[in-house]
Amino acid sequence: MTLSLPELAYPHDALEPFIDAATMQIHHGKHHAAYVTNANKALEGTPFAEWSADDLVRKLADLPEEKRGPVRNNAGGHWNHALFWTLLAPAGKGGGGSPTGALAEAINSSFGSFDAFKEKFAAAAAGRFGSGWVWLVKNSGRLEICSTANQDNPLMGKAIAGCEGQPILGLDVWEHAYYLKYQNRRPDYVSAWWNVVNWGKAAERFAGS
Repeated sequence: MTLSLPELAYPHDALEPFIDAATMQIHHGKHHAAYVTNANKALEGTPFAEWSADDLVRKLADLPEEKRGPVRNNAGGHWNHALFWTLLAPAGKGGGGSPTGALAEAINSSFGSFDAFKEKFAAAAAGRFGSGWVWLVKNSGRLEICSTANQDNPLMGKAIAGCEGQPILGLDVWEHAYYLKYQNRRPDYVSAWWNVVNWGKAAERFAGS
């Protein structure tokens, strides 16, 4: 199947003032769109053009060597962003607050408390050198925090991404995700992001993992 840019479930300005409309327009409409275009171009004319984004990131090792780099970067970028948009919601309208139910219990069990989890997650985001992502993953039945470089993700496995597990939550810490509003203040962006996290969607991912 040809990869396609997903539509957002909310207007570009819905995450204001925490994530600004201009950033959303560029991030979704240009950066994410470019990953889709470039991934399709790399796969054009090959049997792998029929693979889903999920298959492409999980089975990178099955691709011809000359395709792995472009697919890793671009199909990885598409998969990561397609997830990222679903894990955001307007503050007070599905975004922000704290998790409940089984996900809340698992976070408390794994990290001691929700506040302790937030502190460790934010530290991983601040400490990710250069461009990349920070993840909450379910790995061997337990929640873990890890980070990946560039557009890698945990589905690629530890040998490739240095991180493995089923992603429950992911945060984009590339500068294009925050620089228009926050400039070099990545920790401020992370603090603001908590206000628009869609914990309901994260809970669905946890329940299905």
